[in-house]
Amino acid sequence: MTTAPLRFGVIGVGVIGRQHVQRLLSYPGDAALVAIADMSADAARAVAGEYGTTAAESVDDLLARDDIDAVVIAIPSGLHADMAVAALDAGKHVLLEKPIDVTVDAADRIIAAEERSGKVLTVVSQRRFAPENSFLHSAIRSGDFGRITSANIEIALWRSQEYYDSGSWRGTWKLDGGGALMNQGVHMVDLILWLLGDVEEVHAYGGLLAHERIEVEDTIAITARFASGAVLTFLASTASYGDFPIRVAVMGDAGAAVTLDERFSHFRLESGADLPDFEPVDVGLAGLDDFVNAVRGGRSPLITSREARAAVAFIEAAYESMRTGQPVTPR
Repeated sequence: MTTAPLRFGVIGVGVIGRQHVQRLLSYPGDAALVAIADMSADAARAVAGEYGTTAAESVDDLLARDDIDAVVIAIPSGLHADMAVAALDAGKHVLLEKPIDVTVDAADRIIAAEERSGKVLTVVSQRRFAPENSFLHSAIRSGDFGRITSANIEIALWRSQEYYDSGSWRGTWKLDGGGALMNQGVHMVDLILWLLGDVEEVHAYGGLLAHERIEVEDTIAITARFASGAVLTFLASTASYGDFPIRVAVMGDAGAAVTLDERFSHFRLESGADLPDFEPVDVGLAGLDDFVNAVRGGRSPLITSREARAAVAFIEAAYESMRTGQPVTPR
C-alpha cells in the first residue's frame, strides 16, 4: 500500500519562492509540486513556463483547488498573516517563509487560524537544522555547558543601496517589518531563543547609518536578559562592508563554544569531551522534510508558530527600545 505524495502549491515567485519551486521539483521524498501562484498572474505564468509546472490563474484559485494539500508562502513579510490565515481557512497546511509576520498581533492572527483549522503550520528557520546548531542545542540541554552565563550574536553583513532599491517593499516598516534585525537577523533571534529560552528584557540602540531612501535600521545593537539570568549581546547590521562570518558564542560555567558561519572555531568543556564529526546537511531540504513528516505524522514541526511569534516579540521589543531609549519586556 502506497501513500499519495503531499501535494504542494507555492504562493510567491520571487527569489525565495523560486528556491522553493526548485526544491519541490527535485524533492526525493513524499511531496510533489502541483501549481504555483503570484499576485502577478503574468509572473506566475512566466515562472511556470521556466520550470515546467502549472500556474494558477490567481492565489484564490490556487487556494480553492482540492488537489493541493499544503502551500509554501513566500511573499513580502507584512503580507504573511492575511495569506496564511486564508490558506489555513481553506484547509491547507502552511510552510511560511520567515518571519511569521512583522508584528506580534499579526502572528496571533495566524496562531488563531492554525488552531481553528487543525492544520500544520511552520515558519522557515533553517539555522536550526544545521548539525552544529542541533549539537549545540543538545549539549546545552544536557547540561554540558553547566549554567549558561552569557551569549553573543554578531550578524555583520553588507547590503548595497541597489539591494534596497530593488523592490518598493524593501526597507519599509509595513512590508519588510524592519531592517537588519527583522530581515537578516530573525533567523539568529530564533536560534538563540531555541538555544537559551525566554528573554525577559531587551535594550537596543540603532539607526540608519549607511543607506538612503529606506525607513528602517541598517544597524542595531541589543543587550538582553534571559529568564535564566544569562545575558545576551546581539549585533545586526547590513552596513558592514565585506560580510563578516556570522558569529554565535555561548558561555557557561562548565564550557564555551563559538561558531563562525555554523562551523565551530572554539569548543571547550570542563568534562574534556570533544566535538563529533558533522556531516553536511542541506538545511532547506531538512526543513521541508520536517514539515512533510509533521503533516504525515500528525506531530508538531520543529519550528512552531508560537516559537516564531517569540522571535517577532523579541524584535518588536528591540525596535520599541530603539525608539524610546528604554528597556522593554517582549510581549
